[in-house]
Amino acid sequence: MIAINRRTLLSTLAAAGLYRGSAFAQAPGPLPSWSDRTRQSIMDFVGRVTREGGPDYVAPAERIATFDNDGTLWCEKPLPAQGAFALHRVKAMAPQHPEWKDKQPFKAVLEGNPEALLEFGEKGIFEILAVTHSGMTTDAFSKIAADWFAAARHPRFGRPYTELAYQPMLELLTYLRANGFKTFIVSGGGVEFMRVITDRVYGIPPEQVVGSSSDMPSTSTTSAFAVVAEILFVSRLRAMQ
Repeated sequence: MIAINRRTLLSTLAAAGLYRGSAFAQAPGPLPSWSDRTRQSIMDFVGRVTREGGPDYVAPAERIATFDNDGTLWCEKPLPAQGAFALHRVKAMAPQHPEWKDKQPFKAVLEGNPEALLEFGEKGIFEILAVTHSGMTTDAFSKIAADWFAAARHPRFGRPYTELAYQPMLELLTYLRANGFKTFIVSGGGVEFMRVITDRVYGIPPEQVVGSSSDMPSTSTTSAFAVVAEILFVSRLRAMQ
């Protein structure tokens, strides 16, 4: 199994000058956004593991490539998409909770005050995630998330989050699948949230997305995702200060 994350791929390649940005003419054939050297390295590797009879041959049933999501396949700053979704949900739910105007950490969200929100630390963030990701079936949550993805725009780029997948990574996913690999997402993000868009954005079906979840069936209540999401959320808010 190949595990691909941002630190070992995109950041390293960019630092080494191996990623071909949009200012360069794209090469014909597969992986056109990658530099010649990196493209050839990827193609050489795929050639070795798909060459039947070779020493590095990997049978099709065992060709699996795993990717992180936020920051690896699409944009994660200034907040991961799920963090932006949670803040939006607080504001959307506020009319049904007038007490939030004077109750923290919801007051900080409604006032657009990340500094105040940080004062409540992980406990406050978890409270927001719990409220915005619970009390509904998984199917109902998926509908809410799909509606948000249809309307939300990234604060910097002004484009739908579903249009902010990294082009080089989309090319890599396509190239690996064309050579018999199954591509998976393995992420700390909420699995129900990611599965709403992964097939459409990356060509990765929901059953090949692994994330934080309560592991409850679709007819039961969706819970907040794992504590790791709290830590990620807090760190991004601190970066915004």
